[in-house]
Amino acid sequence: MGSETSGVRLEVRNLSKRFGSVVALEDVSFSVRPGEIAGLVGDNGAGKSTAIKLICGYYRPSGGTILWEGAVTELESPEHARSLGIQTVYQDLALVNTLSIARNFFLHAEPVRRLGPVSFLNVKEMNERTAQILRDIGIKDLNPTTPVSALSGGERQAVAIGRTYYFGGKLLILDEPTSALSVKQTQKVFSIIQEVKAKGVSVILIEHNMIHVHDIADRLVVVRHGNVYGDYAKADVGVADLERILAGAR
Repeated sequence: MGSETSGVRLEVRNLSKRFGSVVALEDVSFSVRPGEIAGLVGDNGAGKSTAIKLICGYYRPSGGTILWEGAVTELESPEHARSLGIQTVYQDLALVNTLSIARNFFLHAEPVRRLGPVSFLNVKEMNERTAQILRDIGIKDLNPTTPVSALSGGERQAVAIGRTYYFGGKLLILDEPTSALSVKQTQKVFSIIQEVKAKGVSVILIEHNMIHVHDIADRLVVVRHGNVYGDYAKADVGVADLERILAGAR
């Protein structure tokens, strides 16, 4: 496999995106390895969201190369990216409040049992598999039958992350996962991210909170004005350094 020979799960080289005369992203290069958390940081409009939409197949690049597990890959759509194992959790989480945790886990992929020509949802299987998935990522206190509307913000994030992990996520892209969460909820989400990292999942974390991203990331990729300004190991850059870089200081 490419990932075994290169040691890199995703690499983007000189990635660019233009919308007419507007350059949203130019010559962006970075990579992420299995079991690594890369923090993608930058101010609003820096190009983070554009980079993510290229990686998850929503946009096609104007230039540059995407390598997935060592092979040059043209991502044709979000469905194509998901089929490879690139999973994105956006801020809205795409959860249905009126449905249970288990129903949200298996939305549009529900296991069924058949009685002659008639198919029925296999609710028992959904609940059992959901409970096991939650335990696998360190969540033991959520009942799969609980409606999502009764969950806290941190618990909703846990459900969204668990769902993407279960359905074959090799690269998990998290868009501001701690936005509007309490300190306790943030720490819970971080513990879940560490659990999936320990299982070899790569993580790209988009964050505005420099303390949060520095706390959990292994590497910090700083994007400014559509370019990668720096790619740092956590040990080589502090929170104050990141804030100065984002403010425009060298």
